[in-house]
Amino acid sequence: MHGVQPRQRDLTEGYAMPTSLAPLALLLAAAFWGFGNLSQKLVLADIGPFTAVSLRCAIAAAVMIPLVLFEKKPVAGRDYWKSILMVSGAFTAAITVQQYAYLGTSVTNASFLVNTCVVLTPLIAWLALGHVAGRSEIAATVIAVGGIFLMSGASSGMPSMQYGDVACLVAALFYAIWIVALGRHAAEHGCPVRSACIQFVVAALFSSPFAIGEMPGLAGIGAAAPHLFILGVFTTGAAFGLQTWAQRHTSASRAAVIVSAESIFGALGAFVVLQERPGLSTLAGAGLIFCAILLVCVAGPIGSLLRLRASRAAG
Repeated sequence: MHGVQPRQRDLTEGYAMPTSLAPLALLLAAAFWGFGNLSQKLVLADIGPFTAVSLRCAIAAAVMIPLVLFEKKPVAGRDYWKSILMVSGAFTAAITVQQYAYLGTSVTNASFLVNTCVVLTPLIAWLALGHVAGRSEIAATVIAVGGIFLMSGASSGMPSMQYGDVACLVAALFYAIWIVALGRHAAEHGCPVRSACIQFVVAALFSSPFAIGEMPGLAGIGAAAPHLFILGVFTTGAAFGLQTWAQRHTSASRAAVIVSAESIFGALGAFVVLQERPGLSTLAGAGLIFCAILLVCVAGPIGSLLRLRASRAAG
């Protein structure tokens, strides 16, 4: 219409993720988490868990803030802030409890127990939002849990629960809540970069007072710097940013199954860095998780294609 100024184009709209790329983005996020598991454990040799969370999230926020400038969509008011603060609260609780858990558990146990969010996510999505998982998602969840169980080595005898193991289960609950809340927020409000950045800032601010109580020294922070860089840029900034972006195009239950591939990448990282040799149980578990991911990634497009053909035939 003549005289009407054209709407300023949001650069992120032009590069919106196609639905078909969402599983690949989640797999990449799982890779960052899996390979970052070693840093989550090793960083605690030099600094405390709250210091680690505060610094890694501050680094992640610093990386993401320049990208926020490309999102021109205005904040939608009170509903947006209520939603993002709920997401940020769940994220902060999950990442903080998980980092603390590494003080009292092994990397293997943590990888298994935190990924029990695969089971909890469909349940919370059903209780909170009334979302019923499809048959393929339910089957994939069961397969993925079996795979994680085998990869953890728990099939040969689960050790007695330590406080770190219990903390991992609590973190899994918060991660499941976060995945469900994030899915709803991403679908309603978009702006994935801004949303991710706000989550990092909230987590960094929450952890800072506790980090001061840990009295980290400059020498300790300097020694932890390489691990903090990995955790801040890749394990936190890139990984959680990718999931925030991808969940606009997939369900919470499906996302939880795909990111459970973290166990595979964690085992690969241990193989390369620590020269660990996976046994038959680990390899079988990796195969099951791969099958679960394949089922989730393939079932959706095939189902849509079959429904499209059926509707055309009926018409």
